[in-house]
Amino acid sequence: MTRLRRISIALAAILGVFALYELTASVVAYTADAYVQSDLVTLAPQITGRITGVHVVDNQSVVEGDLLATIDPTPFQLAADQRRAEVDEARALVAADQDKIASTKDALTGAASAAAYAHDTQNRQMALAKSQYTSRADLDLANDVLRRADAALNAAREAVAQAQSDAAMHQAAQARAVAALATAEWQLARTRLIAPTAGTVTNLTVRVGDTAQADIPLIGIVDAHAWRIIANYKQSFIRGFASGDTAWVWLDSQPWHLHRAKVASIARGISRDPAPGRLLPYVAPTTDWIRLQRRFPVTLTLVDRAEDLKLYMGADARVLILP
Repeated sequence: MTRLRRISIALAAILGVFALYELTASVVAYTADAYVQSDLVTLAPQITGRITGVHVVDNQSVVEGDLLATIDPTPFQLAADQRRAEVDEARALVAADQDKIASTKDALTGAASAAAYAHDTQNRQMALAKSQYTSRADLDLANDVLRRADAALNAAREAVAQAQSDAAMHQAAQARAVAALATAEWQLARTRLIAPTAGTVTNLTVRVGDTAQADIPLIGIVDAHAWRIIANYKQSFIRGFASGDTAWVWLDSQPWHLHRAKVASIARGISRDPAPGRLLPYVAPTTDWIRLQRRFPVTLTLVDRAEDLKLYMGADARVLILP
């Protein structure tokens, strides 16, 4: 066999293997770079206080609404009681203002009537004085009564305006007191830490006597309704994938069982920067110091999952997709 023929046969074999690989890849796509994923719900208290009760244990299953822990409610109850008293005081002031407005308006009506009568009297006395049918003293008295009536009318008007201004101020104070009471009651209700979803408590370290800090995660729950498989596939594979494609999943936590799954979604981007905190996922392009082709996350969901199937977040899996 000539050397040229051997080279031709070798090249043909290589091309055949490549063609067979491409043909197989178009029908079957396999990866061992997969894992089980769920959502870790981190429950952070919205208030700061001392923990007086822990009502769950580590790795306990919970349902939505279960009581997980209790923060000492005493200071928050006292604050709510104080705010409630302030609301009652503000409401009493508003009610008194309404009575005061009513009485000043009555006084204004009387002052207006008296001023009108004084004007009429003064006009009559002036007309009589011109005809010399009344004395100068009577006219001076009518003028004095008119000045006093007008002054009383202005004072009554100012009293009504002041009463209405006080009422507006006290109504604003009442609104502030009601808002403060609502805030205090909201904080009191937050002394009970409630499970926001069904799942499993994980890595529980909180103990009675610890101080819960607002907005700092205290309890973690692995969501029971968010299980999925994340399979990292080479970029040469994903072009043939589509949502709804059938897949088979091998779970290392349950070996020798294949579970049917469906492709839920395919990532449209990855980060090439390993720095944490990115919105795009980062998939390391190396394994055992070997540089690999870039891989993209493919999300799968199990079909007809058995009720007794236990999944473990972070567990290894292997996936076979039939595009």
